Amino acid sequence: MDRTLNDMTNMTGMNGNAAMATIARPRPAEQIRHEMLGDMRVPAFADVEAAANRIAARVRRTPLLRSAALDALAGAPVWLKLENLQVTGSFKARGAFNAMLAMPADQRARGVVAYSTGNHGQAIATAAQQLGMSATVVMPVDAPANKVAKATAQGARVVHYDRRTQSREDIGMQLLAETGGTLVPPGDHPDVLAGQGTVALEALQDLPVEARQNLGLFAAPCGGGGLMAGCGLVIDRLSPDTRLVAVEPAGFDDTVRSLEAGKRVPNAPGATTLCDALMAAIPAELPYEINSRFLAGATAVSDAEVRSAVRFALEELHLLVEPGGAVALAALLAGKLDLQGRDAVVVLSGGNIDLPLLQGLLAAA
Repeated sequence: MDRTLNDMTNMTGMNGNAAMATIARPRPAEQIRHEMLGDMRVPAFADVEAAANRIAARVRRTPLLRSAALDALAGAPVWLKLENLQVTGSFKARGAFNAMLAMPADQRARGVVAYSTGNHGQAIATAAQQLGMSATVVMPVDAPANKVAKATAQGARVVHYDRRTQSREDIGMQLLAETGGTLVPPGDHPDVLAGQGTVALEALQDLPVEARQNLGLFAAPCGGGGLMAGCGLVIDRLSPDTRLVAVEPAGFDDTVRSLEAGKRVPNAPGATTLCDALMAAIPAELPYEINSRFLAGATAVSDAEVRSAVRFALEELHLLVEPGGAVALAALLAGKLDLQGRDAVVVLSGGNIDLPLLQGLLAAA
């Protein structure tokens, strides 16, 4: 993963184009005080570099894809980062492996506890199985059956909860006390965020030089915010004139509203969405420390727009993408991302779609 890193880091803003103004971004704090977990280090670009080396043998270097049809619709070159082809079917494998590989042997021996709407749980289960660790994953009772099955198939213990009446964080803390394990949450963990940042690091390394110099937008799905925060560390360091835009499902647009309010704002209870992977109740504290400073903006897409994107990916790109993994593509197709005539990287973050849901989406389209 670090094959061109040194050369790239030495480039001025990576783009090396004096005509493009560098975006001035406020600096995140070096540490935050988490409401439940106490003092927490905020990761930096160097942590992403270390993560890339640490996880290289465990994850897939996913390709970038161009589509003439998509370029024509967007009016500019679009590079899709295919994390739907990642091991475990989503980018979450990066953060899970990085966090668990970074643990000393005695800590690994005590196992891990995680909470997840599905993809993080699969990733934790897979990493634990490969590293010979035990894993307990807290998942909602309405999590897609395929995601629960894949976690249990890797040997994880799955504990269910009702997302409407119970707190997965509280249950996770109880399980920590019972097991003596280590908590690896999907967002509030510096090593998880650093692992997720390798998505952007790979993309920038693999772009052709001309596209890298012209890169105006990096857009990705956003739930708790870990993917955007990790990628933000890379974009800020290596391509500072590139705008970072988060995309969320309507009804779970907590990052959109948090950026507007200048503080973390929760989603209203009772909201529904096709995007089960992005149903965070509120932006995670650690990612928000970065995202509130680095994001140029955030936007939300409707279920209808997500359906269209899943179908476009299948019919035009021959790619299977889950609803949550397709929201950035949905925003692009719906005209909600302004490329300004410059190259864009759009992340397809996962492909773990339940087959009955896929059948329903295709029938309704």
